[in-house]
Amino acid sequence: MSAAELTLDDVDLENDVFAERIPHETFALLRREAPVHWYDWSGGKGFWCVTKHADLVAVHKDTETFSSEVGATALEDLDDEQIEARKSMLDMDPPRHSRLRNLVAQPFTPRTVRTYETALRELTQVVLDRALPLGEFDFIEEIAKELPIGVPASDTGKLIEWGDGCIGNTDPELTEVLHDSPESEQYRLVPFRSPTALDIFEYGHWLAGQRRSDPRDDLVSKLVHAEVDGEKLTAQEFDTMFLLLVVAGNETTRQAIAHGMNALMEHRDQWQRLDEEPDLLWRTGADEMLRWATPVLHFRRTATRDVELRGQKIRAGDKVVVWYISANFDENVFTDPYRFDVGRSPNRHVVFGGGGPHYCLGAHLAKAELQVMFDMLLPRIADVEPAGPVERMRTNFTNALKRMPVRVTIR
Repeated sequence: MSAAELTLDDVDLENDVFAERIPHETFALLRREAPVHWYDWSGGKGFWCVTKHADLVAVHKDTETFSSEVGATALEDLDDEQIEARKSMLDMDPPRHSRLRNLVAQPFTPRTVRTYETALRELTQVVLDRALPLGEFDFIEEIAKELPIGVPASDTGKLIEWGDGCIGNTDPELTEVLHDSPESEQYRLVPFRSPTALDIFEYGHWLAGQRRSDPRDDLVSKLVHAEVDGEKLTAQEFDTMFLLLVVAGNETTRQAIAHGMNALMEHRDQWQRLDEEPDLLWRTGADEMLRWATPVLHFRRTATRDVELRGQKIRAGDKVVVWYISANFDENVFTDPYRFDVGRSPNRHVVFGGGGPHYCLGAHLAKAELQVMFDMLLPRIADVEPAGPVERMRTNFTNALKRMPVRVTIR
């Protein structure tokens, strides 16, 4: 079926679609004909799809009407027990969200992130020195996933693998217990219904024990010794916060780097622009890579009251899903949105959220990691070409590439 023949009855937002590609024609149809659209989801009660940039920003800023308390990452219908057991900082509204966020905010401020640049460059140097001489390799495995996630370097690999098991809970290659399988019921009180979340919890308990007796200048030490409203974090709060930092600390940067490299391979004219004017990377190029990648495709909110949006009557209790991948290609905001343009300015992408209290804590660090990686990578390579097909994760939650085999020619 061509894009011109597509109708609202054809809208398909299930995982299998995203395992093939991003259905941009579907989101273009929704933005044009039904920017607030009810979708009958196969996994449970349906939800409202919010696909326009302006509406996404409005939903993000109005936490009183569009709450995160019933689950921000789960499309499934959660009962009260599941909501409380799985609740992380993402699944809270102010003021509790703000208090927990402030516990870990300082290392992610622009001023602090600038102090990391030397360390980032040293690590990136090691990664590139090891990977590039291989000539042919999986770009994601050897380069994109190798930046730090805040745990001992020797443990990074297993934490990333466990995190993939959580994010990839709908991909049979990445998990032994699919999210919608009968077996997942025993994990109903665990984030993502994923058994690997329990592995992350166990590791977090071990690391917390180390930091209680030997505090360091790191996030885990802050969490172990922190107090909110005069009380230590509960075990559940520590577990979900640690899992969030592990998973979110790698996913956005890894996918942005992978998609950025893939975009440059497909748009050689933009690679040449960065070659001729490397400052573009720092001014505008990294933001365009982020927009193009949109690593997190959507988040969920839940209406706390009856409200009308674009003429649609949303009822209290309805799920409202904001689609970043659609907002980042909104024709009303981005000129020629399907053109990859490393000089795009302005670039009002919503990769890190649409503002409000849930704006991504790690935004400045993720962008810095992306900038440093390409600033050091591009001068060292004369050419990169695909050495096989790109493989995508079977999920409609993240724009995740699993494999990206490449062949590199070093300068």
